[in-house]
Amino acid sequence: MKTNTSESTSVRRIDIIRVKDHDSYACTDDISIEEPLEIRISYGCKEQKESKNISVTMRTPGNDTELAIGFLFTEGIISGYHQIQKAEHPEAECSRNRENIMVVHLTEDFIPQLMKADRNFYTTSSCGVCGKGSIESIRTVSSFQDLQKQPYAVTLDILYQLSGKLQSFQNNFSATGGIHASGIFDIHGNLLALREDVGRHNALDKLIGHSLMTGQLPLQDKILVLSGRASFELIQKAAMAGISFVAAIGAPSSLAIDLAKEFDITLLGFLRDNRVNIYHKSNCHEIIE
Repeated sequence: MKTNTSESTSVRRIDIIRVKDHDSYACTDDISIEEPLEIRISYGCKEQKESKNISVTMRTPGNDTELAIGFLFTEGIISGYHQIQKAEHPEAECSRNRENIMVVHLTEDFIPQLMKADRNFYTTSSCGVCGKGSIESIRTVSSFQDLQKQPYAVTLDILYQLSGKLQSFQNNFSATGGIHASGIFDIHGNLLALREDVGRHNALDKLIGHSLMTGQLPLQDKILVLSGRASFELIQKAAMAGISFVAAIGAPSSLAIDLAKEFDITLLGFLRDNRVNIYHKSNCHEIIE
C-alpha cells in the first residue's frame, strides 16, 4: 500500500508568565498541539468514485495515517488492511488545510457498509465518539468476536512496572504534561508500541492503526495500558482489535466495566504505586501474586 503523509510536530513552545507563591517571572513552556483532522474515504470503481466525509476529530498532529486507518477499523467501516489502497493528505487542498485532512482510498472491490456505523461521527479530544446504539451493536462489526482467547499468566510484579514504563516512554507527556498515551506490552512487560495524543481515543486508534498496518492483529496475547481512565469507547476499540487484557492508570467507567464483562476482557484500574483494582478478570488469564 502507498502512503503519503507528512508528520507535523506535536509540541509548540510559547511564552508564559509563571507564578509561584507571590513571585512571578517570564519563561517558555511546551504545550501540546491540538488541531482538527477530517477523515474521508474514497471508494467505488475508477469510473464512479464516491467520496464521503466520515469524521472530524481533534487530535495531536502526527501518525495521521495510523489514526485514520485505526478509526475506520475500530468503527467497523473496514475489517482489514487489505481493503485499503492508499491513504494520503489531498493534493488539491491548500497547504494549511491539506495537513488536516486524511483521505483513505479503499480498494475497488470493496464497498463499505456505512449503515453499520450507527454513530454520530463528530468527535472531540475529551469524550470520544458519542452515540453508540448498544453494546450488542459492537458484535455485528467485530472481526474477532468468536476468537478463541489464548490463556496466559502475568505476575503482579510485571503489572506494577507497566505504568512507570509507559510514562518513561511518553516523550510528549514529559514535555507538556498534557497528553494521553496507549501502549501495547507483552506478558513479560516489554513495550512493543506506544502512541500519544491529546485525545485518549485517538492515541488508541493510532496504536491499533499501527498494529493493523503491520499485520499484528488480533492483539489477544498482549496487554493494553492506558495512561488515563478507561472509558466505554476505549474498551470498545480494544474489543475490536481482539485485545483481552486492559490496564488503566485511571478509573474505569461503569459502562466500560459492563462492556469488559460482556466481551470477557480483563480490566484493571488505578494501576500505579504498586496497587491495582481488578474490575473483571477473564477465566483465560491468571494474575500471580
